[in-house]
Order: sequence, then structure tokens, then C-alpha cells
Amino acid sequence: MKRTKIAQVLSLGQPDESHQICGWVRTRRDSKQGFSFIELNDGSSMQGLQVVVDADVPGFEEVHKLITTGASLRLVGKLQESPGKGQRVEMLATEIELLGTA
Repeated sequence: MKRTKIAQVLSLGQPDESHQICGWVRTRRDSKQGFSFIELNDGSSMQGLQVVVDADVPGFEEVHKLITTGASLRLVGKLQESPGKGQRVEMLATEIELLGTA
């Protein structure tokens, strides 16, 4: 799968589309329900893309503690409508790879 820039996902992405994105972590928030919210930015847009990563995603347990602000990630997932304010879509991750730590 070819990498998609976050600016393209934010402007043209539709729910149920699958994309591969790469970028740097701006923020990570962990939920008590066993998933994390990661805001990823690749420099193509001032706005980042929110990615929801469930603890069941292969490889997440191994890299979870290493995902800090500035870490570089490759994520594959499916877009879904975002229930949050200020964003049209978010990504539900199915694959995660840590490319570099910060």
C-alpha cells in the first residue's frame, strides 16, 4: 500500500477508505478502556490526523511505551467519521510500526 499524505486524508478522505500514513507523534492520550489516541503529523498540513489504536493491534504492546512526542510511526488503518469536534474523519489503526524514537 502506498503512503498517503495527511493533508490529502484530511481534505479528501472518506469513511471506510484504507490508508497508510507516516509521520511524527504530536500527542498521545491513553484510555482506560485499552486504546490510545495518537495525533500524527507529516508536515503536509498544519493540522494532524487523530489515530485510534486499540491494544489488540499487532505490535502495539511492544512499542506502546516508546511512542512519545516526536516518535516516528507508520500506520495503516481505515477512516471513520469522527465523533469529536474539529475533525471530520479519524483513522482506526490496523497496523503500527515504530520507525524511530524521540
